[in-house]
Amino acid sequence: MSVDHLIAASLCGFAKLLTGVRALWLGSEPVARTRVYFANHRSHGDFVLIWASLPPALRQRTRPVAGADYWLTSPLRRFLINRVFHGVTIDRRPDRQGPNPVEQMGAALVAGDSLILFPEGTRNLGEGLLPFKSGLYHLARAHPEAELVPVWIENLGRVMPKGSVIPVPLLCTLSFGPPLAPIAGENRADFLGRARDALLALAPPPD
Repeated sequence: MSVDHLIAASLCGFAKLLTGVRALWLGSEPVARTRVYFANHRSHGDFVLIWASLPPALRQRTRPVAGADYWLTSPLRRFLINRVFHGVTIDRRPDRQGPNPVEQMGAALVAGDSLILFPEGTRNLGEGLLPFKSGLYHLARAHPEAELVPVWIENLGRVMPKGSVIPVPLLCTLSFGPPLAPIAGENRADFLGRARDALLALAPPPD
């Protein structure tokens, strides 16, 4: 086993031990299909938990979409996102001069990989969901072959609250919902509203 794979296995084990995560497949199954897993976003540990919850064979072909402004700012982060997680790092600045993010994500799908995507675009420190960015819509239109699977992450924001250095052990649940069915001719606003509703439908009822 290479050093990269050893680190990946160790991180998966640590994430599962810390959170006691359980994955609920509600209307979808962990099968080898090209997918975009889209989830709510509460902490920088979100994609690690989704990634760790997949069977090893799927994990090897599933890549997180991550902000270059965070993950490329130190040697350790660069090593983790590029060598361990094989992430797709995108420039989120409005004045970016680099590659088109949708094209970057699309290239991964064409290569047969799946993606983990957070359509809110940034961490949501409140309740519910922030408005979705348009990237999920453009990606779905460009790659209708990819299944869009909503994933609700419950409690991880409390495990890694903003500004924390040491994680707080707490049980987490991932709910994988049914794939979002395509609708021909659907406009952006309707699609994003439907995707948002599909994700919210997996959230637990309020206390």
